[in-house]
Amino acid sequence: MKRVVARLWRAIRGPLQWRILWFANAKYMVGVTGVVRNEAGQVLLLKHRMWPEERPWGLPTGYALKGEEFPLTVVREVKEETGLDVTPGRLIRLTSGYRLRVEVAYEALLAGGTLKIDDFEILEARWFDPDELPQGLQDSHRQLITPGGTATSPAARPGTS
Repeated sequence: MKRVVARLWRAIRGPLQWRILWFANAKYMVGVTGVVRNEAGQVLLLKHRMWPEERPWGLPTGYALKGEEFPLTVVREVKEETGLDVTPGRLIRLTSGYRLRVEVAYEALLAGGTLKIDDFEILEARWFDPDELPQGLQDSHRQLITPGGTATSPAARPGTS
């Protein structure tokens, strides 16, 4: 029976295989976060309008568009939310287990642009030293930034590996 299934699978190569896989497997949204640093090592945090009032601060984040490469999601989201340009770095976290969501986080380095927040989503944008993070910062984002985490080691910074 296994040989028959394998032979049949090889015979239907291409688009039909992809359709079968698409219908048979779970679909996920991909949330992408950027740990954006400037040359001084400060991290960009945003006060989000639509997040809980007790935890409004977080890193630039958003959902990947269909077919979009995740590092480019960081570039797009930072540009949309702040007007700043960034260069994406290495992947620092990939987590699953959420209902219909996968979370991805990348390092990113400020490359230029002028700070102009999207006032629909963002109330405030500020640069913080990693050891002076604000109250109300999302715990998962604090873990990406704080000492001892991969996000703060010099080897993890974009362009230094």
